[in-house]
Amino acid sequence: MLLPSEFRKGSTKILWNNEPWLIIDFQLVKPGKGGTYMKTKMKNLITGRTLEETFRSAEKFPQADLELFQMQFLYADELFHFMDQASFEQVDFNPDQVASVKNYLKEGVVYTVLKFEGNPISVEAPVFMELKVVETVPGVKGDTAQGGNKPAKLESGVVVSVPLFICEGEVLKIDTRENKYIERVEK
Repeated sequence: MLLPSEFRKGSTKILWNNEPWLIIDFQLVKPGKGGTYMKTKMKNLITGRTLEETFRSAEKFPQADLELFQMQFLYADELFHFMDQASFEQVDFNPDQVASVKNYLKEGVVYTVLKFEGNPISVEAPVFMELKVVETVPGVKGDTAQGGNKPAKLESGVVVSVPLFICEGEVLKIDTRENKYIERVEK
């Protein structure tokens, strides 16, 4: 059981109203009269809905029964098919469950799947991925004197801002949390 004083931003997961919630932010409030309370901002891990809620500082919450599994993305048709790396069991996701990582799905890549009470509820992309540039405007010689960026479409369909010297066909390291170019990968 967790008390609100044990909450940690972005990492504490609690069971509230029989659903798993992630504590995004919180603030301890000490009014002039009465007991202290905790104002929280939470995200439902099943639906993705965010909610602001106030709890008394003495309330207790059970930790959510969550498990993390490593699953390889196989292919997509009307569903998205993944394979468990330990048991080789295949799991199918609907488009809503992979919406947050849809731009980073690449066949053969291993993703982290979150399960609640044995049922898969969400997919998380690796923090860094190597993706090939499939479309970008060519850089003009001399454009790099002041630095600058241009858009580049990657093989997964995501568009990121890259330096002017990046060309089509190059492989880039991308931070999936911020949708940001990190560096060129030498192959």
